[in-house]
Parts: sequence; structure tokens; C-alpha cells
Amino acid sequence: MLVGGFWRELLGIGRVWLKWLHIVVGLAMLAPVVYYLLLAGKHWKQLRNRPWQRANTIVVLALLVGWLLSGIVLWQFKLAGPRWSNASLLVHDLLTWVGLPYIIYHSITRTRWLKDPARRAVKATTVLVESRNMVHPADAPDENTTSAAVVSTESIRTTKENPLHQAEKPQPVYTRRAFIRSAVGVGLAVTLGPTFISWVGRNLSLDNSIDSMLENDPNNMVPLPQALPASSPPMGGGAEGHFRVYTVTPIPSFSNANWSFRIDGLVERAQVWNWEQFVKLARTVQVSDFHCVTGWSVYKNTWEGISLKQLLTQAGVKPEAHSVKFYSGDGVYTDAITMDQAQMDDIMVAVIHDGKPIPADLGGPVRLVIPQMYAYKSVKWLNRIELIESEHIGYWEERGYDKDAWLTGAAQRIPNLS
Repeated sequence: MLVGGFWRELLGIGRVWLKWLHIVVGLAMLAPVVYYLLLAGKHWKQLRNRPWQRANTIVVLALLVGWLLSGIVLWQFKLAGPRWSNASLLVHDLLTWVGLPYIIYHSITRTRWLKDPARRAVKATTVLVESRNMVHPADAPDENTTSAAVVSTESIRTTKENPLHQAEKPQPVYTRRAFIRSAVGVGLAVTLGPTFISWVGRNLSLDNSIDSMLENDPNNMVPLPQALPASSPPMGGGAEGHFRVYTVTPIPSFSNANWSFRIDGLVERAQVWNWEQFVKLARTVQVSDFHCVTGWSVYKNTWEGISLKQLLTQAGVKPEAHSVKFYSGDGVYTDAITMDQAQMDDIMVAVIHDGKPIPADLGGPVRLVIPQMYAYKSVKWLNRIELIESEHIGYWEERGYDKDAWLTGAAQRIPNLS
């Protein structure tokens, strides 16, 4: 629910509550894990002759410890730094993809198994059984001697039910329990398999390159923007990391016919461009890192576009303007920064990434880039900038995100901020 785009829109601010509930429950898992580790030596001895139970114990502990450690890093991602957060997010997701099917499978297939006291027992029961009546009189021991037999719980039950030890009924080759296990396993594979493969492709570099996104890009903008020499090859050396595609609506598509860009509101000269005019505007190139508030980052991005300061200067800002509001072409998403924040030199209205047009998956044909703030401020599919006289609460800020989206230490690097 935390990663699914459908739930991100449906839950609204409830997603933030769910995130904090997730963190609290995750931290609460520390208690039983620590308690078990204190008793692990004793339990390990009890499982001496049970290799499958030992293996299961190792798997469960690995899942729990991995979830806890990676979850703590994600919880404190601002302190951990982007590189640790990137790795932890990948580990956390991978353990979830492996662990949840494992837990579901065992929960379903072992429900009746756990109700059976003979199966639930970790340690075999040892009992003394009087056998005087079961021995031939000629071989009877001294009356002061009691013969004993050590038997398993299953043997006791068999003896009580059938004292003459009649031959057991033949067992079917494929039992009902085996059928249930197989059915659950196949069901999980069919249900989760395609989604898991998609996740692997997005996060392990199988199909999430910019080139593959461009090959399937629904945008049809003509002409394509031509990269400056500093962008091709990218002066940053090429982006390091992989973008995760988050949206609150289906990814929109644009063409020359339905795309325009405007600056209006509290300006002296409102500006409107069609695509052919917009790609002729003078552009600059910069290299910056891109950080998402969910914990992942992409480093050394080479962006090419128009400086926000340049666009605002060209339009002429009226004195009463307080904030700069940004609109997404999806018709839903908005965000804003103050006029003071808008003076940062590295805020860019970008049209090229690493020498190539920005695909729709990453917010193209035009997106906002604010390198010193978390990415929910960098509005995708940007098509309008409006200057307003009051502050504006953006889409995710309305749903619980901090209005202050500064990266750790960013405010100290920016002069003259109120």
C-alpha cells in the first residue's frame, strides 16, 4: 500500500499515518527478536535433529533482522545519507518480496499442522510404559523389575488406538496436505510473480534505462530539443542510480497540439509559448543530485533547461507576489515555493536529461528541478507557473508531507533566506 500508485492517491493523508504505523510496528518487532535471541541457544539444541526447522529459523531471523536494520536506516534517512538509504530501500523491498510470500505460504499450509499437539511439539515426549502384560510368562522379569520402553508421541497414540499393532493403512502418494501446499505455492507464484518481475526490472537495471523509457515514450513532441555540447556527452558523466516512477494519476501524454507553457498571475508581462517557441529559448546546463523523500537518490544528473530566475525576470514580478505556484499537466498535482526560495540559481525548468529528451515517465517533456529540495517539489509535466500573493499548500503537503522540503544542510548553503 505504501508503494502502490493507486493507494497513494486513494489514501491521501492516510498514507502518512500508515507510514508512521508501519515504523512503530517495525520498531516494536525489536522486542520479540531480542527476547528470542536470548533463548536462541536453548532452542537451537532442541532442534538438533530437525534440519528443516533449523533452516526455517534462520530464514525467519534473516528476514526480521534485515527488515529491522534497513527499516531503521529508512526511518532516519536524513541522518543516514542518500547512499545508505538507496541500499536500504532496495534491501527492504527485496526482503518484502521474498518474505511476504514465504510467510503467507507457511501461515496457510501449517494452520492445521499447528493445531495438532503431536506436530506442534518441539521435543519428543519420553514416557515409561508398563509392559508386564505384554511379555510371555517364561520370560517374565523379576517382579521388582519394571521394563520400560521409550516411545514417541506418535507410537503412544498408535498403541492406545490399536494395542495389537495392526498394520497401518497404506498412505496415498499425494496427500491432501501436499495438495494444499502445492495449490498455495502456485497461487502465490501466479499472483505475485509478474509484479515481482516488474519490480526486479525497475530496480535492478533490467528495463528502467532512459533509453528504454524513450523507446516507449507516449509523448510526441516535434521537433525534439537538441542538446548543447555540455549535455552530450553529459558533463556530469551520466546519472548514477535509477529513478522510481511515482505518480498520483496515470502518466499523461502530450503532443504539439495539446501542449503549451505559460507564466501568469502577478507578473507585468504574461508569457505563453507553444512547443516550437519553447524549445528555441536559451538554455543552460547544470549537474545535480536528485533525492526522493521516500529514501532513494540518483546522482550526477546533467539537466538542461531554462533558469526559473530567467523566466521570472522576463515576465516581470509584481511587488505583491509572495509565492511561485507550479502546475502539472496531469491536471491534479501542484506545489509552490516562496519568492525568496525562487531566487536560487539552480532551480531549472528542464527539457533534457543527460543529453536526451525527458521521457513522460520522468515528467517530460518539461519538468521542474529544485536540486536542494526533496523531489516532491520538482513538479513533473510542468506547463504553468503562476505568481500568487499568498502561500500555497501543495498536493503532498495537503496529505501530510512537510512544507519545508529542504535537504539536510541545504538552507545553510543558500544566502538571504527568510
